[in-house]
Amino acid sequence: MARRWHEGWWPGARRIESPNEGSRPAGAEVTLVVLHSISLPPGEYGGEAVERLFTNRLDPASHPSFAGLAGLRVSAHFVIRRDGRTEQYVSCDRRAWHAGASSWRGRANCNDWSIGIELEGLEGRRFAPRQYEELARLLRALSQRYPLAEVTGHEHVAPGRKGDPGPGFDWARLARQLRRRRPALVPHVA
Repeated sequence: MARRWHEGWWPGARRIESPNEGSRPAGAEVTLVVLHSISLPPGEYGGEAVERLFTNRLDPASHPSFAGLAGLRVSAHFVIRRDGRTEQYVSCDRRAWHAGASSWRGRANCNDWSIGIELEGLEGRRFAPRQYEELARLLRALSQRYPLAEVTGHEHVAPGRKGDPGPGFDWARLARQLRRRRPALVPHVA
């Protein structure tokens, strides 16, 4: 028997709770997924730095590139690693702190009504095939649980401020993978 969602936690992901989250506004429907890219240090994959960042345990002195992250309180609902392993940091019923100052289709504060998914990767570079497969699987599961309508990038909800996931993300590939199973979801094709 397949395991089911439990209070916004997906059974297909390793659960690592972040303190960087909050309540969604009353009546807010989750209709958007915002895709991001992350690697710490930049261009290095597979380490614990992302987990440490999202759980407020990253030592800013442990790498020169971490200095600007001191005191930063951020999270995402999910991180999909290069090998397809998925981690969940915030219940999807709650608001993760991933989009910052943002707007989509004239609606501000995307954190209030979106789910944030980080893909382990570097802005502008290509993502691994296994990440697209896992992303499509996760998006299908999310679309069965929440009234999602669209998937877009951080660069689209915070233009000029953010550039991820960037030109290395293949929106057409994601659209093809989603069409195979027809979820009620439309990716933003750049």
